[in-house]
Amino acid sequence: MNKELVNFIVKKYLSYDKKNPFISISAILAFVGVSIGIMVLIITMAIMNGTIKEFESKLFTMNYPLSIFPKYTKAVDQKLLSSLEKEFPELKFSPYISAQAMVQKDDEMTGALLFGIIKEKEEQINTIFKKAVKDIEFKKYDLITGIGISDTLYLNANQKTTIYFTSLNPSGFSMLPTMKRFNYKTNFKSGLNAYDKAYMYTPIESLQTILKKDKNIFDGIHIYSDNAMEDIKRIEKFLDQSSVGIIGWWQQNGNFFSAMQMEKKALFIVLLLIILVAALNIISSLLMTVMSRRKEIALLLSMGTSTKEIKAIFLRLGVIIGFAGILSGIALGFGGMWILENFNIISLPADVYGTSKLPIELDFIDFISIIIGAIIIILLSSYYPASKATKIDVIDVLRNE
Repeated sequence: MNKELVNFIVKKYLSYDKKNPFISISAILAFVGVSIGIMVLIITMAIMNGTIKEFESKLFTMNYPLSIFPKYTKAVDQKLLSSLEKEFPELKFSPYISAQAMVQKDDEMTGALLFGIIKEKEEQINTIFKKAVKDIEFKKYDLITGIGISDTLYLNANQKTTIYFTSLNPSGFSMLPTMKRFNYKTNFKSGLNAYDKAYMYTPIESLQTILKKDKNIFDGIHIYSDNAMEDIKRIEKFLDQSSVGIIGWWQQNGNFFSAMQMEKKALFIVLLLIILVAALNIISSLLMTVMSRRKEIALLLSMGTSTKEIKAIFLRLGVIIGFAGILSGIALGFGGMWILENFNIISLPADVYGTSKLPIELDFIDFISIIIGAIIIILLSSYYPASKATKIDVIDVLRNE
């Protein structure tokens, strides 16, 4: 193949054609279309991936990576906790007691889930709780609530609030709910409204006394793990599955994340169509070039230029337009990501999305998928016009044109 000839003609055809300006305009539109398509795909995938990671980080903390629960009464006890800590010293465990309750202050009342925890152990696995109790003393009958609860009840530090438990105490001829006055200390903010309006914490001794619980029996054990999906298998083998079970945070929220992943894939396919539409401009631009250069192609073929060289010329034209669009789109995409990360152009409602800042994080696999998808579309779009250029009837063109 005569590479010098191919390169010379490619440069000639890429230059602006005054006689046929629509060919050049079509090529520019194809370049712009590919650039915009790549840019939109990169930014959209970065936002989708960032949103998923943001929700994962919130749910990971408030749902805990792993949780052990009893299948019957008294299955989760101090003996099990001690054996787990001995067997898996690299993991962190926090036993808890939980109770459904109603919280009241003056005329205001709201429902909540109250956890009785051991402060030192809970701090190791729950960064939100650790931040809330950082500068306070957490004693028996002290209370920490989500910011949604404290705002609803207008609670201030060291105020008394009444908690009603769902368990009932017999009193004469009637049944009265168990109630106790707690000392409100502070609140926490997880970033997810569902937890900020529902979760409360108190020392485990508080619930053990109020609910008359055995000090060695727990309602469950929360576990922190850096590799929860692998560690759950190890713990399952160690546990007596007939008496206790273990569940991961992703299993508790499986439908939610499956829906988000499905939405991400659907968006990728839909937005890839933008590049496909731009590729149609590449096809039309190259076909117009072929039709306007029929005489030149026929002369080249009559002078000994091979069909392989003619095909290479038009294939290279399409690849140059497409790849230039890809590179431009990558630059625009990363530029757009940088702008969105550093300037508060789009503000989100924090109580809905868990953050007021638009979360952006482009996954490497998503980036590679975008580039590979665009390259395949461009190569296929360039091949048809290149193949069409080699099927010109040389004798007919030279005789009539």
